[in-house]
Amino acid sequence: MAKAHVKKIAENRKARFNYTIEDEFEAGIVLQGTEVKSLRQGRANLKDSYAKVRQGEIFLHQLHISPYTHAHYDNHDPQRPRKLLLHNYEIKRLIGKINERGYTLIPLRLYFKEGKVKVTLALGKGKKTVDKRETIRQRDQNREMDRIRKNMKNM
Repeated sequence: MAKAHVKKIAENRKARFNYTIEDEFEAGIVLQGTEVKSLRQGRANLKDSYAKVRQGEIFLHQLHISPYTHAHYDNHDPQRPRKLLLHNYEIKRLIGKINERGYTLIPLRLYFKEGKVKVTLALGKGKKTVDKRETIRQRDQNREMDRIRKNMKNM
């Protein structure tokens, strides 16, 4: 079976730094026509966005999709809440986890898959400042080890 063609639109780089990711889900997203055209131009920002459960459905908040430049009168609201498309069993599982203390839904990536816009949604817990410092320390150590390995290869 051939691998599906995936084109990245936007990524939430701070999410893995600010949250401990437990699980990931792929969800569709309900959009208007001008939003899709704007996404094809790569004009989206996932920074500070989050997902929330409302009346048994999951909505994505604070996702900024810039207005389409060539639309005149029928443009979309850049930060409107957008409904996510998930299976019922996934929604029930997520609701159960969110009701536990400290879990939240964070969008990690926004991308096109086979012509449809998808979002990777992560179930995560917020990191404390100590954990963030440890992540920075670990990243610096890995970087230093890579530098040493590279220098050893060149000798």
